[in-house]
Amino acid sequence: MHKIFPFVFLFLVPVFSFSQYTPKQQAKAVRIHNKVFTVDSHDDTPMNLFEQKFDLSKDNSQTIPHSCVDIPRMTTGGLDAIFFAVFEGQGSRTPEGNARALKSALTTFDSIHSAVKRCEKSAGLALTSSDGYRFEKEGKKAIYIGVENGYPIGRNINNVKVFYDRGARYITLCHTKNNDICSSSTDTNNTAGLSVFGKQVVAEMNRLGMIVDISHVSDAAFYDVLKASKTPVIASHSCSRALCNSPRNLTDTMLKALAKDGGVIQMCILSAYVKSPPPDPARDSAITAVRHKWHNFQDLSETEKDSARRDWYSIDEKYPEPMATVSDVCDHIDHIVKVAGINHIGIGTDFDGGGGVLDCSNVSQMGNITLELVKRGYTERNIRKIWGGNLMRVMRQTEHKAG
Repeated sequence: MHKIFPFVFLFLVPVFSFSQYTPKQQAKAVRIHNKVFTVDSHDDTPMNLFEQKFDLSKDNSQTIPHSCVDIPRMTTGGLDAIFFAVFEGQGSRTPEGNARALKSALTTFDSIHSAVKRCEKSAGLALTSSDGYRFEKEGKKAIYIGVENGYPIGRNINNVKVFYDRGARYITLCHTKNNDICSSSTDTNNTAGLSVFGKQVVAEMNRLGMIVDISHVSDAAFYDVLKASKTPVIASHSCSRALCNSPRNLTDTMLKALAKDGGVIQMCILSAYVKSPPPDPARDSAITAVRHKWHNFQDLSETEKDSARRDWYSIDEKYPEPMATVSDVCDHIDHIVKVAGINHIGIGTDFDGGGGVLDCSNVSQMGNITLELVKRGYTERNIRKIWGGNLMRVMRQTEHKAG
């Protein structure tokens, strides 16, 4: 069945004028957004599952103001499917550090399974590309799982299957620091690329039918992964480096290589990756102080992680950054389509991990992206590809080549 939802347009953000969209554009956007299968490929919502007040089945916008995703707001925003990230920050690359990371990751898996089970009337755990469409027909939200940072794998290749058996359908190979799999785009020594062990990890993911995710990896690792993987890869939450010069984003050359390989870049809407913020020494100092206080978020207990998150959120409250807009997001989409083609772009917001722009700050406002795409002349067929068709195509290819 098609989803029918109360479309949340730009009027929720007073700084914007709703009059920039004609009634015809608004009606067309509602029709298309209701009709197409919509997927967000990367959200850090599982971190909120450890908040006592958080309830995935309820609207948490008042009880936990910094939260971005829950099932009621997914319904309001017309989102059919979402990938919840089992996130682990990079810690010490020692047997003890690896063991802590594995234990923490498995705890997060358990929390996702428990949360989805409590919402079984409105959501289900999706394990295949067809599951998402099946849940949509049943009127349920599809909850997929991805692992952000291969660090919990440690040096044990068997852990890849452990994660697959727990429901993970992609692994983001690294995070902000190098690990035993590959070098990171934001580490100081990031030219090593994909390690010998990393090639084994990619091969095992191909065998199992897991999508390889190259968001966060270094340029060297990116090209190594393309050579190593027998299936197309994705960037689950990245942007265009030509429009925002962050090492986390992909250059035009990388976009072309990704497209040639059949892969997809899922457009991230974390503001600082969409539009470079102006200098803010006070904010930078606060960030440095929090990182120092929490040892760059390495090897923390669950209680310490909770306190560290609260300190991190307080920075945004005290030193808010000027935010990018949906228009800026669609500038990236336009550029990526021009460089890589319409078959190689999707949406991966990074909500609950810093993602959000001024007029799409949580999942209830996802329709505003469709509205802007309609204004720019994108057809229903192409919007369908952007909102999930391209990602699901890669997932199907990965499934079919498994074994």
